[in-house]
Amino acid sequence: MTGQLVSDEPTTAVLSGVALAKEIRAGVTAAAEALAGAGTPPRLAVVVATDDESTAWYVRSIANAASKTGIRCDIVDLGPEATPGQIRSRLTELSADTSVHGIMLQTPLPGGASVEDLAASIAPEKDVDGANPESLGRLSAGMPAFVPATAAAVLELLDHYEVPLAGRRAVVVGRSNVVGKPAAQLLLQRDATVTVCHRHTRDLAAHTRPAEILVVAVGRVGLIGAEHVNPESIVIDVGTNPTADGGLTGDVDEAEVAGSVAGLTPVPGGVGPVTTALLLRHTIESASRSQA
Repeated sequence: MTGQLVSDEPTTAVLSGVALAKEIRAGVTAAAEALAGAGTPPRLAVVVATDDESTAWYVRSIANAASKTGIRCDIVDLGPEATPGQIRSRLTELSADTSVHGIMLQTPLPGGASVEDLAASIAPEKDVDGANPESLGRLSAGMPAFVPATAAAVLELLDHYEVPLAGRRAVVVGRSNVVGKPAAQLLLQRDATVTVCHRHTRDLAAHTRPAEILVVAVGRVGLIGAEHVNPESIVIDVGTNPTADGGLTGDVDEAEVAGSVAGLTPVPGGVGPVTTALLLRHTIESASRSQA
């Protein structure tokens, strides 16, 4: 089922992810029940080595969503003093555990620990958030692999709202391995013409203004304003920046951009819920393959 663009401002449609996430979770729930009935109860393990409260909140939200769909979610808290060797050892153990179908390594990590190095210890078939460099390499080569869930959520939302991609000008602001690079790869695979911008890009607005699809994933409040967009732009705001009142805001100045673009994802309620739902769907896919 695809979504309908719901007008929020006279010329801007709100691309909410709430209904799409609910749809994905419904499919996950049915699949989890079938897998459990066949003797393969799906199980996700989230490895944490930080006392960062925002990370704790995110991990709890994943565990809560998992429990509602019938997926067991184990939070493996190694503590902020964990060494890279301890983290690597736990990831290796979980990869070898046949009862575990999905593994995530949550950031931030303790000083001296590299997520790219440690994620290489996650078995690719259980790498449900696409963090293992092998998974990222397979994505770049157009081969089957789990895609980082946030990047995958960008494409899911565009498809849900029937935004055409082939031949369109797409600009991705941000080049992280979590969102920017994989989102650019996914857009390329769908035949969009893609430009990637980053902190060293000169005159950012000159690159983003012509974009028909603009994906922003930097983590900087108010980075994108009216001067960065055009009335035909579809803007996917991946930013999740904490506010003083305990809420979240994106990388796009919503008050300034709303009414100046064709479509905009809200923060919260846009990419976030779809990301969590896709992590659960990836776990189901892994569990299903383990039955073969």
